[in-house]
Amino acid sequence: MAATVKIPQGDDTMKVELTIKEAMALAGIKFHSNHNVEVSAKKKLQEALENQYGIEERRSVH
Repeated sequence: MAATVKIPQGDDTMKVELTIKEAMALAGIKFHSNHNVEVSAKKKLQEALENQYGIEERRSVH
């Protein structure tokens, strides 16, 4: 059963400064010699969400 998620400010905009490589990594381009590019980009997005909206990443433990 799928749960419905409601995000009150879901249509608001926010700015995150990424390098070109980080943006490319988030778009799905793989940097096999440098996995840290994708990690850095995801970290920047997570920090922006936490700072602007107080949203923390929730991971389920299996």
